Amino acid sequence: MIIQTAIPLIAEYGAAVTTAKIARAAGIGEGTIFRVFADKDELLQACVAEALSPEHAVRELDAIDASQPLPDRLAEAAEALQAHLSRMGAILGSLGHGGGKHPGTVRGAGREESMTRVRAALVDLLEPDKSALRRPPEQIAALFFGLLFTQPRTEDEPDLTPQELVEVFLYGAVSADAK
Repeated sequence: MIIQTAIPLIAEYGAAVTTAKIARAAGIGEGTIFRVFADKDELLQACVAEALSPEHAVRELDAIDASQPLPDRLAEAAEALQAHLSRMGAILGSLGHGGGKHPGTVRGAGREESMTRVRAALVDLLEPDKSALRRPPEQIAALFFGLLFTQPRTEDEPDLTPQELVEVFLYGAVSADAK
């Protein structure tokens, strides 16, 4: 509960957030934080670990109804993964972890294992349409995940909506009218 309360505050205030502010937001005494965490740095590291953990994203992907049409499943997956990337970016950015550098092992999962677990959940979403795919589901999942990471992310070129992303991914960049 402390970590869940602290994450949005860290995203807003960075390392300058006080344990007193976190305690007030959580509705607990500040001393309670220090019964759970040795110091503020340990709390910040626990929040980074939570933000980077693939668990939340994998749970969201696993909850997507596999009986839906593929574009709908992928749009939900894009929403879940964009939210995950946003959470990671907000925490790392506010704490000054430059370049999106992964700080190391998180809940026993390093960067590669985390990505592998998320891609495996995407593969599961693709499996019902395996026979219609041009490439193996594992490769399609990796490509889709990669597309999420390479969105424009500038004010001039905003991110695609999940539906737009899926349309470009599944049907290409050229409109049907231009063919």
